Amino acid sequence: MTAKKLLTYALIGFVIFVFLQSLVYKFSGSEQTEIIFTTIAEWMKTVGLGLIAPSFAALGGYVVGGAELIASGLLIKSSTRRYGALLGLAIMSGAIFFHLGTPLGVDRKINAAGDTDGGVLFFMACGVWLCCAILYLMNRKRKTSSDW
Repeated sequence: MTAKKLLTYALIGFVIFVFLQSLVYKFSGSEQTEIIFTTIAEWMKTVGLGLIAPSFAALGGYVVGGAELIASGLLIKSSTRRYGALLGLAIMSGAIFFHLGTPLGVDRKINAAGDTDGGVLFFMACGVWLCCAILYLMNRKRKTSSDW
């Protein structure tokens, strides 16, 4: 196996691991997911997005989880890998924005007792973003003379 293939599989493995393990939380309506999407929805109300805030709080975890599941599937097949990487980049760009630009924060609250995750979710999002960026660059369509 070539080094490029090994790197590709390692990057895909990490992204899929992070995305799929988070589905348990997002699809089960866990307390952590509720806190994340409610915090963001409350912030949305303060920036003029109050109309969509209730839907975001109620369905955001399912929508994001569904997108992560689709991205994971696209990453598996080499012919769709760049689309999966691009979708993963978009999802993680949103996650990073919400961590940095809203009250969610980097060291987010994980339960009603006020415990925090020490920034683990944020740093995982950054890691997935980086992996997806590398995968996209490794799998982007290269122009050939016949493309002109």
